[in-house]
Amino acid sequence: MLKPLRQGLPPLDPAAVSDAASCALPARYEAVREARRFTRGTLDQWDVGDRFDDICLVVSELVTNALRHGLPLPHHRPSNEALRAAPSDSADAACSEHEPSVRLHLMRWAERLVCAVRDPSHETPVPRDSDDFSAESGRGLFLVDSFADSWGWHPLAGSLDGKVVWALFRLRTAD
Repeated sequence: MLKPLRQGLPPLDPAAVSDAASCALPARYEAVREARRFTRGTLDQWDVGDRFDDICLVVSELVTNALRHGLPLPHHRPSNEALRAAPSDSADAACSEHEPSVRLHLMRWAERLVCAVRDPSHETPVPRDSDDFSAESGRGLFLVDSFADSWGWHPLAGSLDGKVVWALFRLRTAD
């Protein structure tokens, strides 16, 4: 199965970023819904072509993992049931302005898009080894690996604490 990649992003010129957006997410189950709304609203403004659904799915999985495994106190972690019960998308809402526990970043270059989710944990993201594909949880990183062109993680340094888990998508350019 896939192994967690402890590496930074592939070489990308930060000066060449076409678009970037960021969203602070609270330590509540509604954060998954907020992340989906934010991502869809952002991607609607960017030309990502046929990767739209792949990116939205991966963002949802990365945010769910950050909330489930990346928060320091167990009583702040939403339960599996609460995360599953989060409605897909209903009313218009902007990303939360609450104290951020998790932060979503979207960055687009001409031919690539990176979604990165920051959380306060130092724990390595570990894909579960399971052949039980009927299980209701435990497949998040498998889905990330399946839909993204590459993914990985790296610890944060300096004044930021925790780690970033990222996924990279290649975008088709207009011919």
